[in-house]
Amino acid sequence: MGLLLGDTAPDFEAETTDGKISFHDWIGDDWVVFFSHPADYTPVCTTELGYTAKLKEELAKRNAKAIALSIDPIEDHEGWIKDIEETQGCTVDFPIIADVDKSVSELYQMIHPKADPKVTVRAVYVIDPNKKIRATFTYPPSAGRNFDEILRLIDSLQLTDGYKVATPVNWRAGEDVIIVPTLSDEDADKLFPKGYKKIKPYLRTTPQPNK
Repeated sequence: MGLLLGDTAPDFEAETTDGKISFHDWIGDDWVVFFSHPADYTPVCTTELGYTAKLKEELAKRNAKAIALSIDPIEDHEGWIKDIEETQGCTVDFPIIADVDKSVSELYQMIHPKADPKVTVRAVYVIDPNKKIRATFTYPPSAGRNFDEILRLIDSLQLTDGYKVATPVNWRAGEDVIIVPTLSDEDADKLFPKGYKKIKPYLRTTPQPNK
């Protein structure tokens, strides 16, 4: 059985480009985007890490930060970072784990032998400040990920943690949300003073409550 939503993210110690870390201590009180990339000095990964570096302020607005992993050594990470910064016009100031012995990759099931037994796939774990796994997704090595979707996902998770709402298809911050169907109309009247539109008994939309 793999890691499931709601599970506590496994703790570990690892060497990174920012020095040795204990993962849970490093998380602290932040949200975390923990993602693996297949290998250093590869083209798709270069674009992904460059774009992630540019998202530092957007992540910080959400009390979030990024940490990456591959099974290459620190020396490769440090050399490759120079290429990323040169070609992507960024400063890579988030840690990259050097998982040379593959212990973290195996702990988080980032190596999929039927995809490629020699490298990690493009796995993503979104972890909350309570160290709980809140979302996961996995891409093959050939497909770059959409990191804007990760921001959208964090927005949704943080909103729905605070209010009895869910976010509809393709929702973006600032758009209407859905009142959870377990909430009665009477309670919805109290909790959503901006009002709501009742399309069906189970489908009620309301303006985003924290805007």
